[in-house]
Amino acid sequence: MKFTFDREAFKEKLEAQTSFPTLYMFKFIVLSGREDQVAALLPNNKMTLKESSNGKYVSATIKAMMPSSEAILEVYDRAAKIEGVISL
Repeated sequence: MKFTFDREAFKEKLEAQTSFPTLYMFKFIVLSGREDQVAALLPNNKMTLKESSNGKYVSATIKAMMPSSEAILEVYDRAAKIEGVISL
């Protein structure tokens, strides 16, 4: 079953609950070894990594100043192109 993402509903929720610009926290889970692809999403920001207990996956957290809900959605759109990524 493929997960579907309601982009417009998420955008509306962001705009209703957030004042922009804002410091936004992105969280992703990727296969170990693909951290560089996640880092490339927001290259001028610090990324914190946490390896899973078996070492197969890595949780990546990046905090970035975002100017708008559309800018946040663009990051998620680019992240979706990383094979096996899970956006939280």
